[in-house]
Amino acid sequence: MLKKPKDFQQCLSTNEFVYLCSNNFENRIIVNKIELEKTFDSFSDYNVLIIGDVMVDAYVWGKVERISPEAPVPIVSCVNRESRLGGAANVALNIKSMGANPILCSVIGNDEKGQEFLNLLTNIQDEQYGIVVSDHRRTTVKTRFISDNQHIIRVDEEDTHELADEIEIEFIDHIKSLIDKHQIHAVVFEDYDKGVITKKLIEEITSLANGKNIPILVDPKKRHYSDYKNVTLFKPNFKEFVEGSNLKLEKGDIEGLFTEAKNFQNKMGINKLLITLSELGVFISNENTYEHIPAVVREIADVSGAGDTVISVATLCLAAGMNAKEIAAISNLAGGIVCEIPVVVPIEKEQLLKESIKLFAQV
Repeated sequence: MLKKPKDFQQCLSTNEFVYLCSNNFENRIIVNKIELEKTFDSFSDYNVLIIGDVMVDAYVWGKVERISPEAPVPIVSCVNRESRLGGAANVALNIKSMGANPILCSVIGNDEKGQEFLNLLTNIQDEQYGIVVSDHRRTTVKTRFISDNQHIIRVDEEDTHELADEIEIEFIDHIKSLIDKHQIHAVVFEDYDKGVITKKLIEEITSLANGKNIPILVDPKKRHYSDYKNVTLFKPNFKEFVEGSNLKLEKGDIEGLFTEAKNFQNKMGINKLLITLSELGVFISNENTYEHIPAVVREIADVSGAGDTVISVATLCLAAGMNAKEIAAISNLAGGIVCEIPVVVPIEKEQLLKESIKLFAQV
């Protein structure tokens, strides 16, 4: 159990502590420096199984100095190109960056971009582990054109149909074998709605993980939103939660959000519901109580990949035994940090630890 401050004045003695203030002071928890360092060190002990849609995030950097005479569109003079791991692979990158061991499970195409993806994957895994190659899919590629740190356009190349029966069975069996072979400390479903995650896969892997008492965390999308039952932590953004639950709710109505959160958790058998609220921070519910952690003010350059960072950090904090408020606060901080960078990048462990200490440490 992490320690509480001795008195209310400790919470007010530095501006950083206001992010943890709630209506009930007894529930405020401030983590000290030593405890945070031990917790972050413990991340290296964890194997995290990540299941989901992977992709290549391609970037084209250039300069825009004139408009095309052929159409009212900017002409981008290409200066540099780069490819990075994206989608569920970005979660694996974040897990790796935080010191833990990711085991990434997905299906890619038997194509040039698929090989490029595998080459990039060697930066975080010595083996392919859970990657299945299929002749019936294209490897997803998202190409972003950037000028002066601003996105101009994004071009997507992808297939979104669900896995064919034989590939689905092969993929599920392979994931099961990995869970049996390795000591898994958490399972993450990173769903980008590209078809790799199916209802059958969710049901079988969730049942297996629950049977082994392995925490299950979900970053959902619309197609299978209602299929993620009996999981440990469910992390939609506000738009996904409202649309997925067919609600009419204002983002700033935190009490109303808690009412709907309790209903959803009871219906779905979800232990913790973590909802990202963009400029309003994050909300987390334990069914009986909730916390709203406001956003930390930052210079936002790009929100792409922030959700991947939030679920990654939340996974490790949960595996380390942190409570709901601590999970939400540190995850919120991590998501804000990566938004300051104009490309999708993983969180840096030392920076997050340093800023977490500033946010939490007792004085």
